[in-house]
Amino acid sequence: MSVLISVEELRELPEVVLLDVRWLLGGPPGRQEYRTGHIPGAVFVDLETELAAHGEPTDGRHPLPSLDALQVSARRWGVRKDVPVVAYDGNGNLAAARAWWLLRWAGVPDVRLLDGALAAWVTTGGELDVDDVVPVPSDIVLTGGALPTLDLDTVQAFGGVLLDARAGERYRGETEPIDPKAGHIPGARSAPTTDNLGADGRFLDPDTLRERFSSLGVGDGPTGVYCGSGVTAAHEIAALAIAGYDAALYAGSWSQWSNHEHLPVATGTD
Repeated sequence: MSVLISVEELRELPEVVLLDVRWLLGGPPGRQEYRTGHIPGAVFVDLETELAAHGEPTDGRHPLPSLDALQVSARRWGVRKDVPVVAYDGNGNLAAARAWWLLRWAGVPDVRLLDGALAAWVTTGGELDVDDVVPVPSDIVLTGGALPTLDLDTVQAFGGVLLDARAGERYRGETEPIDPKAGHIPGARSAPTTDNLGADGRFLDPDTLRERFSSLGVGDGPTGVYCGSGVTAAHEIAALAIAGYDAALYAGSWSQWSNHEHLPVATGTD
């Protein structure tokens, strides 16, 4: 199943579930942005409360929600297995990819990202609505487990290529704006997820992405991805899927790893 859908393809769908997943770390509330204008028919998805659970710092900032909690949210959004789901946000799908990954992991067969996100809709003349959308709830049953994951134990023993999707300066330990330690998981390779996008906010073409990931060693064995808290790592997994590679998500990511005092930390280019 394709990862992406273009604005033109979206307009041709006879029926679709649209998810607006606007969220920025430290940014304005997503719902506020949603109410300034969203694609007609799109329902707002709150990343903090619907796409993540919350626990102790040692669990990470955005642990995966339970399957039951995700099912409640998916039903509220009107998700049905016989209708395509399209997610977008206002920032190159860096947040929307979390919804894409979770629903695919949960067994929803057709979930895609709007390539270019909201900007692509606007620049092609798409109209915007400002009212909250309340869809008809569904009775979808989610199954879970359709995509691979890593946890704190398995990532420590991981023998494949581990990609760090954060900005390079955070990987190198030059700065750390939110987590307790600066640096990266020893052995991980720096692969900022923003480098998977062009200047227009669209994903690079499959051949270019394949060349990028191949140069990082992807394809020689299993691949895992982490970021700060498991959000933009899902975006990297989407880029890997476009390139033809499967990858496991370490959802706890650096926010979990760095909260465990006994775990080693590497800095520099490694």
